[in-house]
Amino acid sequence: MIVALDATYSLDPEPSGVAVYSRQMLRGLAAAHPEAKFRFCYRPHRYLKSCSEPLPANAGRRLLWKSGPRADLFHGLNQRVDSRHRGRVVTTFHDLFVITGEYSTPEFRARFTSQAREAAARSDLIIAVSEFTASQVNGLLDVPRTKIRVIHHGVDMPSEAPALSARERLILFVGAIQKRKNIVRLVKAFEATDPGWRLALAGSNGYGADEAMAAVAGSPRRNDIQITGFLAADQLQQLWQRAAIFAFPSLDEGFGIPVLEAMAHGVPVLVSGGSALREVAGDAAVFVDPQSVDSIADTLVRLSRDEALREELRQRGLSRARLFSWEQAVSRTWTAYGELLDERC
Repeated sequence: MIVALDATYSLDPEPSGVAVYSRQMLRGLAAAHPEAKFRFCYRPHRYLKSCSEPLPANAGRRLLWKSGPRADLFHGLNQRVDSRHRGRVVTTFHDLFVITGEYSTPEFRARFTSQAREAAARSDLIIAVSEFTASQVNGLLDVPRTKIRVIHHGVDMPSEAPALSARERLILFVGAIQKRKNIVRLVKAFEATDPGWRLALAGSNGYGADEAMAAVAGSPRRNDIQITGFLAADQLQQLWQRAAIFAFPSLDEGFGIPVLEAMAHGVPVLVSGGSALREVAGDAAVFVDPQSVDSIADTLVRLSRDEALREELRQRGLSRARLFSWEQAVSRTWTAYGELLDERC
């Protein structure tokens, strides 16, 4: 059996959730199925860079161009399939908020929409990373629900998570500094917290970052706010160990990997109550209205002052995070492959 996958996004220099997912799928599938052969495919702008990446023993490297590599199955890991393939096609859809929200330029929205529709049309089966994303694919792209499989992301549990008593009075946000992440309202809400609390914003700049930067610059608490930019894994790990609260009032999410990461590190979570975030967080977070500064501020103040509540959320979060594993995601993805290949036979 030969499986080809679009590995392009695994090489993002500042990895997003899509890059994390791509890396976990590529390495996880190859390790779990040594009997199969894998083709890691890279688009032209990333192919040369891929040559410095070591590959598993059962994987080879291919250029992804107009005609895909010979394979029994091709998996587009980021809702894009614009090459022709002889075998079956699976595509993972992460979210469709570029279509539904003002989170990008008109040019990017048009290109994204076209690629998403093309990927949906060319796919024999679609993997959605949440029930919410599945509903978007069904409603916006007219894909029958019977053609969609929901496979959640996973999280790597650290060896230990410091107790709350060992943490600083630090509120942490992790994610792209962009309009969709609702940073402006988070900054305004943070201003209501007691003196001594600090806010760290960790992530690369994206669409609408200028508004977030302006909100920080104009805040009366600007000296208590740190903008770190993108952080390497070891640097981010230090913040996870120090933070007493994780705040993620994002307007829209197809999944929300940072929520699971916070829980896995024992950090109490404040999160939006919409999109896929309730599905991910379950009963292990406090929820806010992302459109309301008052809702975010009131909940942030309550959480910062109530150590017992933070400890309860810490314990619930650790239990919740253990329900999501990359091994399970890999296993269910392989099962989805089997559905298609069994049909062919």
